[in-house]
Amino acid sequence: MRPPEEPKKKRVLFVCIGNSCRSQMAEGFARVYGSDTVIAASAGMAPAFAVAPDSQRAMMEKNVDLRDHFPKHIRHLGRSQFDLVVNMSGYPIPDIPGADVVEWDVPDPVAMTYEEHCGVRDQIEGLVMKLLLELRRQQKLTRFRGQGSGRLPL
Repeated sequence: MRPPEEPKKKRVLFVCIGNSCRSQMAEGFARVYGSDTVIAASAGMAPAFAVAPDSQRAMMEKNVDLRDHFPKHIRHLGRSQFDLVVNMSGYPIPDIPGADVVEWDVPDPVAMTYEEHCGVRDQIEGLVMKLLLELRRQQKLTRFRGQGSGRLPL
């Protein structure tokens, strides 16, 4: 009997406009809460120069450190392949071959007060947790598919 295979991690890309708030927060939560399930990345349609200070501060309150993160353009992903793209930009994104696209309606907190920024952070945290739970459920279904009842045919 061979040991069960490790479930394959899903490659997930979070996209927003500037890659300085929403997608960075989603990537941070996915990396911390879902390292067993996903390989997370983020990008923007028109990247800012840095991750927003309020995003960094809000995420530190959740013990998620974004200090090493930086905005990236979706075109600079090169040949990176993704299984799932989560679009929070509110705009159509370029086609990413082989990836399913999910749309999340999340307001852009870049010009909001800090308290509102934290509200968006909490919304993103909930959406990421829901996504991770769904991906884990799918992994379990895939892992146990086709193993049968264990009875031998007579």
